[in-house]
Amino acid sequence: MIHKSIARPISLLALGAIAGLFVYPHTAFGPFLGALYGLVFAFFFAERASSPGTGIMWGLGYTFVLWIGVPLGMSRFVLHPAQGVNVVDVHFRELVAYTLFLGVPLGLALGVWGSFCRPRPWPSFSFSRPLLVGGAAGVLGGWAFGKWMQQVNHFSLIAGLVHSNSPEIGKLLHFGVAVVIGAVFGVLFDRDLRDYGSTIAWGVAYGMLWWLLGPLTIMPLWLHEPVDWSARKAGGLFGPLIGHIIYGLIVGIVYATLNRIWLHFATEADPINREPEGPATRFLISMRWGATASVGGGLLFSLVMLATGAFPRVARVAGGSLPLEGFVVHMLISAFVGISYGMLFRHEARNYGGAFLWGLLYGFIWWILGPLTLMPVLLGTALTWTPAAAGKALPSLIGHLLYGSATACAFFAFERRCSRWIMLDPRLAARELRRLRPAGTPTPALWVFVLGMGVLLSTLIAM
Repeated sequence: MIHKSIARPISLLALGAIAGLFVYPHTAFGPFLGALYGLVFAFFFAERASSPGTGIMWGLGYTFVLWIGVPLGMSRFVLHPAQGVNVVDVHFRELVAYTLFLGVPLGLALGVWGSFCRPRPWPSFSFSRPLLVGGAAGVLGGWAFGKWMQQVNHFSLIAGLVHSNSPEIGKLLHFGVAVVIGAVFGVLFDRDLRDYGSTIAWGVAYGMLWWLLGPLTIMPLWLHEPVDWSARKAGGLFGPLIGHIIYGLIVGIVYATLNRIWLHFATEADPINREPEGPATRFLISMRWGATASVGGGLLFSLVMLATGAFPRVARVAGGSLPLEGFVVHMLISAFVGISYGMLFRHEARNYGGAFLWGLLYGFIWWILGPLTLMPVLLGTALTWTPAAAGKALPSLIGHLLYGSATACAFFAFERRCSRWIMLDPRLAARELRRLRPAGTPTPALWVFVLGMGVLLSTLIAM
């Protein structure tokens, strides 16, 4: 009998060899390269992929870095070092292939293996709650996505999957798929979800993954059309990309909210585990820290807005037109976003590096929510989830990333100062240590995939 420590890398080696046939269909070295990638993945992440969810996330981050290093790096610095070749555009197909044929199956296989072969400190997994909660979250996410689909008459296209052109049939099919995807989110990631901020980030990553699986892959196959993984095709599906991100964002919010309600009734009501401060106090503290931390980030963002002349457009939200009015509105919005960061991401970062990356991720999310979604609604115009709108808002992406990183680091400074004071009380010190995000979680892979894929797709499609 093969020992399980040997069987795991052997199984991933075989799975990688099979995946190599799809990633490199025109070369005989495909199975060899795929097997090598699978073996390297097993070597680095065998002890970290403790569940299907963590395995998939490590796989997504691993293959994104692998794509940057192998096809993109080789083409840019070895094959075409002196040519003006848009290597990202040329190798976009490999990015999708790496994600779907290497990252997902390798991560899922390693995570399933880890969940069965490693003793667990928690009770046996129950499918009923993740299925019900995930399905309910999927309905709300599908409703938000459906608003854009109805605006661009996309339901008729969805109805074509069952050989119909009725918008009602398309809407019914859309919500059915949304429920299933939400339930799968619960089953895969329930054991790995923590607080609001990280759960939202998991939802965004999940939405991006389903954009690659759904509109780019499954839908053309279902309609018996050729699968086109080109950057040009991805640009034509920019609207569905934003819709999937919004869907994942809402699924994460709903899931985190229901988990928080569960913890409130099951844990914080226990006199032994109750908090020294009440929920209202924690809420007010997070608001104050978030609003104060947003000042620096808002001022940094103002430099980008001043350079691009964006203040008059922002002033129109409040019925004004002067740049000074736009600056005031901008700082008020910055305070609101900072408050939301404080409430969502408290206790998520272990150090300034983690806070910086959480802030970048949150800034990217608000670029999707702000200029591309909420701003057109507030100005009374239609949603513009198009490459042209993304290109116009591309300078704002830089401002949002600056804002998010600065706000998150300032917020962490407040949080760390408070934690050091709490650590003086040994009764509260144990609680603070339990709240720290443990080492070995797939958070780095989450950062790599969401930030790397999100910023790459946004800039590639917009340019």
